[in-house]
Amino acid sequence: MIPLKDKIPSRTFPLVTLSLIVINVLVFFYEGSLGPYLERLVFTYGIVPKRYFFFSGFGPTAIMGKYLPLFTSMFLHGGWLHLIGNMWFLWIFGDNVEDSMGHRRFILFYLLCGLGAGLSHIYTNPHSTLPTIGASGAISGVMGAYFMLFPHSRIVTLVPIFFFLTLIEIPAAFFILFWFTIQFFNGAFSIMAPVGFYQGIAWWAHIGGFICGTILVFFFKKRHSRRFYPDEYKPW
Repeated sequence: MIPLKDKIPSRTFPLVTLSLIVINVLVFFYEGSLGPYLERLVFTYGIVPKRYFFFSGFGPTAIMGKYLPLFTSMFLHGGWLHLIGNMWFLWIFGDNVEDSMGHRRFILFYLLCGLGAGLSHIYTNPHSTLPTIGASGAISGVMGAYFMLFPHSRIVTLVPIFFFLTLIEIPAAFFILFWFTIQFFNGAFSIMAPVGFYQGIAWWAHIGGFICGTILVFFFKKRHSRRFYPDEYKPW
């Protein structure tokens, strides 16, 4: 299933969502300009779980090697498909969540979800020496917030039925729960599978980010929530 758009229009300009997309795209172009030095960038600013199980103090080297990558990793991507997929999901779900929180709260919420996703990946893959990069953990948190805020929204989705592609409006709650179920089962299998078998995707980063989003949304949504418009609430 490929989501194309949701049915809730933005009530305010999604400044942070668009800014995050632009920043991620610009960083990706910068990655492409590095040539043979790209691998060094990824290992320096990506999350390498095994590093976090060795105490190295609180000096500049430790900050660069351990703490900074928890945030910088979410602005790096491994390829065009990785970037486009993440930014597409951020565009679909981010504007409405930002609308419900406000710009400043949303950027903090986004970063904290990314942090939670990174920590989740670290503690479920403690022996991994491979760098993990991408915004999908933070965006999973945005999806978790959307799930809590707009469960009755509809997602226009491209669905393959036999040999044909069909547009279907799917309840947001169903779409996101289906997505989360896939992440959860793959994450569970990744723990039981042989080392290296599931290392292409950080499933537990997605799971951790999503759970963070469903919890943190209650602390970050506007205290005096605006009313729901008719197009934001549609019974199943």
